[in-house]
Amino acid sequence: MFKLNKFVILAVMSLTVILAGCGGGNAEDTAGETKDDVFKVGVSQFVAHPALDLDQKGFLDQMKEEGFIEGDNIEFDIQNSQGDPNLAKTIADKFVADDVDAILSITTPSSQAAAQATKGTDIPVVFIAVSDAVGAGLIKDLDQPTGTNITGVYSADPVEKQMDLIREFQPNAKTLGVIYNAGEANSVSNVEKIKEYLNGEMEVVEVPVSSSNEVQAAAQSAVDRVDAMFMPQDNTVMSAVEALIKTTQDSDTPLYTGDTESVKKGALATLGNDEYDCGRQGAEIMASILNGDNVGGIVPQEIRKRTLLINQNAAAEYGLEVPQELLDRADEVI
Repeated sequence: MFKLNKFVILAVMSLTVILAGCGGGNAEDTAGETKDDVFKVGVSQFVAHPALDLDQKGFLDQMKEEGFIEGDNIEFDIQNSQGDPNLAKTIADKFVADDVDAILSITTPSSQAAAQATKGTDIPVVFIAVSDAVGAGLIKDLDQPTGTNITGVYSADPVEKQMDLIREFQPNAKTLGVIYNAGEANSVSNVEKIKEYLNGEMEVVEVPVSSSNEVQAAAQSAVDRVDAMFMPQDNTVMSAVEALIKTTQDSDTPLYTGDTESVKKGALATLGNDEYDCGRQGAEIMASILNGDNVGGIVPQEIRKRTLLINQNAAAEYGLEVPQELLDRADEVI
């Protein structure tokens, strides 16, 4: 009985091998076609907060519009480094090890990590939510094809117009506190531009922080020394903006920002970037690359849409009246 069973088992196994051999070529071809037809794109976001979440949402929504459907012809590996530059590097290295077809990097730190990780590879990197792409070392020129594996959408804060906005609200203001993370290249660049533009007409009091946990205490140490506070699009500070808003409102120190979402939460006003549309703009570039365009031949694009947003309720909290001319010009009034 044992010998018979053994013989039957061996016969079945042999038949299975033969059948597998007959069908093996087709199975491999099918798997190969599936792998080739499905793009894998790594998405690296530096920290979670509403503005950057809008960047990501705009990107994913526009990718659908461009015909790239999750689970059909594209897979997104979405990662968040929670404000940790070392984790941003780990994420970028993982994308390279996984041999993704392209990387979307949201913010300067994530983009710098992706640029470093993809050196020596042909993996395209598309950056968005980067204020100073040249200063960050991502590209050499704003108006020329990069000639590298990196391109994207730069969104330098219009700090000159933002300073003019503060003057319209508070023409007699003499001191401006600027709260930012000195470890973020885009923020450092913005602070230098602010000081250069104001040129002593308004004293700039720098309020540096190194983590979101320091924001409230740093703001409390500054509000009694300044007539107004300004928060550029700084990822560290933006992740603790609720604490900053509360501190400035408690002291009647108007808070202006480079971020529209912070105005919706209680800051006074901004002429800020439309982050959702920035994500869409990045998706258009990404789609062109996945469709065969050479990343090195794509000229980096400036963000195309900005919004003048005013929070009248916040103005009342700060004890300010909004000039009618500003209300008439505003794209949105809360």
